[in-house]
Amino acid sequence: PPVPVESGGGSVQAGGSLTLLCVSSGDTNGYDRITWFRQAPGNEREGVATTFGREIEYEDSVKYRFAISSENAKKKVYLHMNSLQPEDTAMYYCAAGFGGMGWQWNQPHKYAYWGRGTQVTVSS
Repeated sequence: PPVPVESGGGSVQAGGSLTLLCVSSGDTNGYDRITWFRQAPGNEREGVATTFGREIEYEDSVKYRFAISSENAKKKVYLHMNSLQPEDTAMYYCAAGFGGMGWQWNQPHKYAYWGRGTQVTVSS
């Protein structure tokens, strides 16, 4: 199965930028969708951005600020985060799942393989 590993988190001031990277090793056959989730303390895990084939979707609060890109058949997936705000502070996770989820791409229970996360902290 795929083994996603995240990197690139850190601390920035509001208005700053970070780029997260998810690298998937192991057998990634069939797990063609990579999705970035985030979870802040006390909050549920929420889908932030997903990529599958030519499909790209974003959660509304990050549209026009975040961009997801990939290379090497989705074995490397980036999350470029701009205009970061304190409310973006969270642990960010990368998850691998099957392609055909449609509108359910942001449902954590749809994903079987997760990384351990990388912390993003945005100060005001």
